[in-house]
Amino acid sequence: MPDRVALHESAPPTASVELAAPYRRALVIANPIAGRGLGETVGRDLLAGLSKLDVATELYLTKARGDARARLRDMREPVDLVVSVGGDGSLREVLDGLMDPEIPVAMVPLGTANVLALDLGLERNVDRALEIIRGRRVQRLDVAHVNGHLSFLVTGVGFDGLVVREVERARNGPITKWSYSRAILRALRGYRAPKLKVELDGEVQDGRFGLVLIANIIHYGGSLKLSSSRRLDDGRFEAYLFREADRNDLLALALRGFVSELPGGKCTMRPCVRAKITCDDGPVPYQVDGDFRGETPVEFELLRRQYRILIP
Repeated sequence: MPDRVALHESAPPTASVELAAPYRRALVIANPIAGRGLGETVGRDLLAGLSKLDVATELYLTKARGDARARLRDMREPVDLVVSVGGDGSLREVLDGLMDPEIPVAMVPLGTANVLALDLGLERNVDRALEIIRGRRVQRLDVAHVNGHLSFLVTGVGFDGLVVREVERARNGPITKWSYSRAILRALRGYRAPKLKVELDGEVQDGRFGLVLIANIIHYGGSLKLSSSRRLDDGRFEAYLFREADRNDLLALALRGFVSELPGGKCTMRPCVRAKITCDDGPVPYQVDGDFRGETPVEFELLRRQYRILIP
């Protein structure tokens, strides 16, 4: 059983922190174009730094979507540390590819939003990452399946699914914050809030909803704040249900998320381990952890396994 240590101030509220075993072999998986082309440089700096720590290390540079997952699934030599260099998408591929969720994962956040890194107080800095690796402090992380896709951040059904679909349609190279700003403006044209039917843990929720988020994070989209009382490892996600989600309601949501946090106003929150979201008026777009995944119906289910993330 891993050792228990005192809670660090950068860790999530009331989270339990463990110590990973000493490392012998590591695999660094880097997206070379992440961070405006810094990914490869950061990966090589980590390779050098880990070698100085007497950790036998391999650097793998991804070439396309799915490479990180495939590399881990095809891994022949066992490792006891994986380092993800890139954004939230790179980290999700790493987690999805890990055959053994007990292997600790470190990260250097080089993406656009870096949502989990914001929650955990991680920095875009190789020296700091090596310090965290040396410390071996581990935070467990709940994950879920959403229509078969791995999720550890947030699933959004409604307007944000529409926005992410617009981002994907217009994508030509790396995604930036400006990509999302333009997508929001396009999504607002002719926007009408859906009427979503929501079932949580087998219980149909009263009424219809214009927007639904099912999250395990605080910094939604890197900017808005969800409930700071959430825990990464408590065996549940939080469902945020918005009764209304027309343009004025979306503006109010954004303002509340910027200046304080959700839930509040027309937003309520309920923890859940399973959810089903449908719409009788036609299909509604949804996103999972920042990737457009299709249209309703959406089925969410917490997985019994947890992953292990290295933290300050």
